[in-house]
Amino acid sequence: ALAKTGDPEVWHRIVATLLGLNSIAIIVLKPGIVEITGFVLIAVTALLGMATLYVLSGKAPSFIQGLHDILAYLTLLNYLLIVSGAGLSLGEYLLVTIPLHSFLLTIFMGGFTTGKRGFKTPIGHFVYPKSASQWVWIVHGVSVLLFTLTLAYYMPAYNVAFLILLVEIGIGLLSYQAVNANAARPGFLIPLHQFLSVMIFVSIFYAWHIHLPLLG
Repeated sequence: ALAKTGDPEVWHRIVATLLGLNSIAIIVLKPGIVEITGFVLIAVTALLGMATLYVLSGKAPSFIQGLHDILAYLTLLNYLLIVSGAGLSLGEYLLVTIPLHSFLLTIFMGGFTTGKRGFKTPIGHFVYPKSASQWVWIVHGVSVLLFTLTLAYYMPAYNVAFLILLVEIGIGLLSYQAVNANAARPGFLIPLHQFLSVMIFVSIFYAWHIHLPLLG
Protein backbone atom coordinates (compact mmCIF):
# COMPACT_ATOMS: atom_id res chain seq x y z
CA ALA A 1 0.00 0.00 0.00
CA LEU A 2 2.79 2.40 0.89
CA ALA A 3 4.56 1.60 -2.37
CA LYS A 4 1.53 2.86 -4.30
CA THR A 5 1.86 6.25 -2.60
CA GLY A 6 5.34 6.64 -4.07
CA ASP A 7 7.09 6.61 -0.70
CA PRO A 8 10.81 6.62 -1.69
CA GLU A 9 11.87 4.70 1.42
CA VAL A 10 9.49 1.85 0.60
CA TRP A 11 10.71 1.66 -2.99
CA HIS A 12 14.29 1.82 -1.76
CA ARG A 13 13.66 -1.26 0.39
CA ILE A 14 11.92 -3.10 -2.45
CA VAL A 15 14.84 -2.47 -4.81
CA ALA A 16 17.34 -3.47 -2.09
CA THR A 17 15.46 -6.74 -1.54
CA LEU A 18 15.45 -7.50 -5.27
CA LEU A 19 19.17 -6.81 -5.43
CA GLY A 20 19.73 -9.21 -2.54
CA LEU A 21 17.79 -11.96 -4.28
CA ASN A 22 19.65 -11.27 -7.50
CA SER A 23 23.00 -11.57 -5.69
CA ILE A 24 22.00 -15.00 -4.39
CA ALA A 25 21.04 -16.10 -7.91
CA ILE A 26 24.42 -14.93 -9.23
CA ILE A 27 26.25 -16.96 -6.57
CA VAL A 28 24.23 -20.07 -7.48
CA LEU A 29 24.92 -19.64 -11.20
CA LYS A 30 28.56 -18.60 -10.89
CA PRO A 31 30.08 -19.05 -7.44
CA GLY A 32 33.29 -17.10 -6.93
CA ILE A 33 35.04 -14.68 -4.60
CA VAL A 34 33.77 -11.58 -6.42
CA GLU A 35 30.20 -12.90 -6.44
CA ILE A 36 30.33 -13.78 -2.73
CA THR A 37 31.82 -10.36 -1.98
CA GLY A 38 28.83 -8.77 -3.71
CA PHE A 39 26.36 -10.67 -1.55
CA VAL A 40 28.22 -9.76 1.65
CA LEU A 41 28.34 -6.10 0.62
CA ILE A 42 24.61 -6.04 -0.07
CA ALA A 43 23.86 -7.68 3.30
CA VAL A 44 26.06 -5.26 5.28
CA THR A 45 24.76 -2.28 3.31
CA ALA A 46 21.19 -3.34 4.09
CA LEU A 47 21.98 -3.55 7.81
CA LEU A 48 23.54 -0.10 7.79
CA GLY A 49 20.61 1.12 5.72
CA MET A 50 18.27 0.26 8.57
CA ALA A 51 20.66 1.96 10.98
CA THR A 52 20.53 5.19 8.96
CA LEU A 53 16.91 5.64 10.01
CA TYR A 54 18.20 5.92 13.58
CA VAL A 55 20.93 8.28 12.39
CA LEU A 56 18.41 10.66 10.84
CA SER A 57 16.35 10.63 14.03
CA GLY A 58 19.45 11.43 16.09
CA LYS A 59 19.64 8.04 17.81
CA ALA A 60 22.81 6.71 16.12
CA PRO A 61 26.23 8.17 15.17
CA SER A 62 26.21 10.31 12.02
CA PHE A 63 29.19 8.58 10.39
CA ILE A 64 27.05 5.45 9.89
CA GLN A 65 25.30 7.27 7.04
CA GLY A 66 28.66 7.85 5.39
CA LEU A 67 29.68 4.21 5.80
CA HIS A 68 26.37 3.10 4.30
CA ASP A 69 26.95 5.29 1.25
CA ILE A 70 30.50 3.99 0.74
CA LEU A 71 29.30 0.39 0.94
CA ALA A 72 26.55 1.12 -1.57
CA TYR A 73 29.12 2.39 -4.08
CA LEU A 74 31.46 -0.51 -3.39
CA THR A 75 28.54 -2.85 -4.07
CA LEU A 76 27.93 -1.13 -7.40
CA LEU A 77 31.64 -1.35 -8.20
CA ASN A 78 31.74 -5.05 -7.37
CA TYR A 79 28.92 -5.84 -9.79
CA LEU A 80 30.40 -3.61 -12.48
CA LEU A 81 33.51 -5.77 -12.19
CA ILE A 82 31.38 -8.89 -12.61
CA VAL A 83 29.49 -7.54 -15.62
CA SER A 84 32.60 -6.18 -17.33
CA GLY A 85 34.59 -9.38 -16.82
CA ALA A 86 37.57 -7.34 -15.66
CA GLY A 87 39.05 -10.33 -13.85
CA LEU A 88 39.95 -8.24 -10.80
CA SER A 89 38.73 -8.46 -7.24
CA LEU A 90 37.30 -5.40 -5.54
CA GLY A 91 40.48 -4.80 -3.56
CA GLU A 92 42.74 -5.18 -6.59
CA TYR A 93 40.69 -2.69 -8.59
CA LEU A 94 40.66 -0.12 -5.81
CA LEU A 95 44.45 -0.34 -5.46
CA VAL A 96 45.03 0.65 -9.09
CA THR A 97 42.23 3.21 -9.54
CA ILE A 98 43.49 6.21 -7.58
CA PRO A 99 40.64 8.69 -8.34
CA LEU A 100 38.20 6.41 -6.53
CA HIS A 101 40.04 6.98 -3.24
CA SER A 102 39.15 10.68 -3.02
CA PHE A 103 35.74 9.95 -4.58
CA LEU A 104 34.86 7.53 -1.78
CA LEU A 105 36.09 10.04 0.80
CA THR A 106 33.76 12.61 -0.74
CA ILE A 107 30.87 10.14 -0.65
CA PHE A 108 31.59 9.36 2.99
CA MET A 109 31.63 13.03 3.95
CA GLY A 110 28.44 13.66 1.95
CA GLY A 111 26.65 10.93 3.87
CA PHE A 112 28.19 12.18 7.11
CA THR A 113 26.80 15.65 6.33
CA THR A 114 23.31 14.24 5.79
CA GLY A 115 23.52 12.20 8.98
CA LYS A 116 24.84 15.11 11.01
CA ARG A 117 22.06 17.49 10.10
CA GLY A 118 19.47 14.81 10.66
CA PHE A 119 15.86 14.80 9.52
CA LYS A 120 14.10 18.13 8.88
CA THR A 121 17.10 20.10 10.22
CA PRO A 122 18.85 22.72 8.06
CA ILE A 123 22.61 23.13 8.04
CA GLY A 124 22.19 26.88 8.28
CA HIS A 125 23.92 29.78 6.54
CA PHE A 126 27.24 30.82 8.05
CA VAL A 127 30.44 32.74 7.53
CA TYR A 128 32.36 30.84 10.19
CA PRO A 129 31.11 27.34 11.13
CA LYS A 130 29.50 27.21 14.55
CA SER A 131 27.70 23.86 14.66
CA ALA A 132 28.93 20.30 14.15
CA SER A 133 26.90 19.93 10.94
CA GLN A 134 28.51 23.07 9.52
CA TRP A 135 32.01 21.77 10.30
CA VAL A 136 31.21 18.45 8.64
CA TRP A 137 29.87 20.33 5.61
CA ILE A 138 33.15 22.26 5.41
CA VAL A 139 35.18 19.03 5.51
CA HIS A 140 32.89 17.65 2.81
CA GLY A 141 33.77 20.69 0.71
CA VAL A 142 37.50 20.05 1.25
CA SER A 143 37.03 16.44 0.13
CA VAL A 144 35.29 17.68 -3.03
CA LEU A 145 38.23 19.99 -3.72
CA LEU A 146 40.66 17.08 -3.25
CA PHE A 147 38.62 14.93 -5.65
CA THR A 148 38.52 17.76 -8.20
CA LEU A 149 42.29 18.16 -8.06
CA THR A 150 42.73 14.39 -8.39
CA LEU A 151 40.62 14.23 -11.55
CA ALA A 152 42.46 17.26 -12.94
CA TYR A 153 45.77 15.49 -12.34
CA TYR A 154 44.59 12.40 -14.23
CA MET A 155 43.28 14.42 -17.16
CA PRO A 156 42.40 13.51 -19.91
CA ALA A 157 41.66 9.90 -18.90
CA TYR A 158 38.66 10.94 -16.81
CA ASN A 159 37.60 14.24 -18.37
CA VAL A 160 33.94 13.17 -18.62
CA ALA A 161 33.93 12.57 -14.87
CA PHE A 162 35.59 15.96 -14.42
CA LEU A 163 32.93 17.74 -16.47
CA ILE A 164 30.10 16.00 -14.60
CA LEU A 165 31.80 16.93 -11.34
CA LEU A 166 31.72 20.62 -12.27
CA VAL A 167 27.95 20.34 -12.72
CA GLU A 168 27.72 18.28 -9.53
CA ILE A 169 29.43 21.02 -7.51
CA GLY A 170 26.86 23.54 -8.74
CA ILE A 171 23.99 21.19 -7.90
CA GLY A 172 25.58 20.55 -4.49
CA LEU A 173 25.58 24.27 -3.68
CA LEU A 174 21.97 24.56 -4.82
CA SER A 175 21.12 21.53 -2.67
CA TYR A 176 22.69 23.28 0.32
CA GLN A 177 20.43 26.27 -0.32
CA ALA A 178 17.39 24.01 -0.78
CA VAL A 179 18.05 22.19 2.51
CA ASN A 180 18.31 25.48 4.34
CA ALA A 181 15.14 26.79 2.70
CA ASN A 182 13.08 23.67 3.43
CA ALA A 183 14.98 20.92 5.25
CA ALA A 184 12.00 18.54 5.32
CA ARG A 185 11.31 18.78 1.57
CA PRO A 186 14.41 20.05 -0.27
CA GLY A 187 13.01 18.83 -3.59
CA PHE A 188 14.42 17.17 -6.71
CA LEU A 189 17.92 18.60 -6.27
CA ILE A 190 18.84 15.94 -3.71
CA PRO A 191 18.14 12.89 -5.95
CA LEU A 192 19.72 14.79 -8.88
CA HIS A 193 22.83 15.34 -6.76
CA GLN A 194 22.95 11.60 -6.01
CA PHE A 195 22.33 10.65 -9.65
CA LEU A 196 25.26 12.78 -10.80
CA SER A 197 27.47 11.11 -8.19
CA VAL A 198 26.58 7.73 -9.68
CA MET A 199 27.34 9.02 -13.18
CA ILE A 200 30.76 10.28 -12.04
CA PHE A 201 31.44 6.88 -10.50
CA VAL A 202 30.43 4.97 -13.64
CA SER A 203 32.39 7.33 -15.90
CA ILE A 204 35.52 6.68 -13.80
CA PHE A 205 35.00 2.93 -14.00
CA TYR A 206 34.69 2.96 -17.77
CA ALA A 207 37.28 5.76 -18.12
CA TRP A 208 34.94 7.77 -20.36
CA HIS A 209 36.76 10.61 -22.06
CA ILE A 210 36.18 12.92 -24.99
CA HIS A 211 38.60 15.12 -26.87
CA LEU A 212 38.21 18.71 -25.75
CA PRO A 213 40.60 21.67 -25.90
CA LEU A 214 42.52 22.03 -22.61
CA LEU A 215 40.93 18.86 -21.23
CA GLY A 216 42.71 16.47 -23.58
